Amino acid sequence: MRIMGIDPGLAHTGYGVIEYHGNQSRMLAMGEIVTRADESLAQRLQAIHHQLRETIDLWKPEAVAVESLFFCTNVRTAIAVAQARGVALLATATANVPLFEYSPLEIKLAVAGSGKARKEQMQKMVRAILGLDHEPRTSHAADALAVALCHAHSQRFKAVVEQSQKK
Repeated sequence: MRIMGIDPGLAHTGYGVIEYHGNQSRMLAMGEIVTRADESLAQRLQAIHHQLRETIDLWKPEAVAVESLFFCTNVRTAIAVAQARGVALLATATANVPLFEYSPLEIKLAVAGSGKARKEQMQKMVRAILGLDHEPRTSHAADALAVALCHAHSQRFKAVVEQSQKK
């Protein structure tokens, strides 16, 4: 199964694409969409949408996983993330790819085994699970790969539960 993970943000949107079979995962692509603060909000959102659609069209994922909104003390940051997240949802919907959402806690538990894992721990776990030569270049790309891995692990768990119910 090919899975794309997205870590939405207005200034930095991370993405990662993995191939998942059985209990093996490998990275196919990762990157970051960077928008400039001197551009209008509409231009920044359009750039995010355009680049996500290009990535979806190129890699043709069977599923897209996105980090859900979390509690944020800075309202301006929360609104900016929500707008970028909305664009990510739109890019996925217009490509007709199934969308799955996971909380930061679910992602950390699935990848690092602890809901309190720090960014550095997550980057190291992403590197180890995917067998990368080095940690992802940015925390946003690492977070996007972690979202994709979370979906892969949740699908594996779902399959195990379904098999046990058939017995």
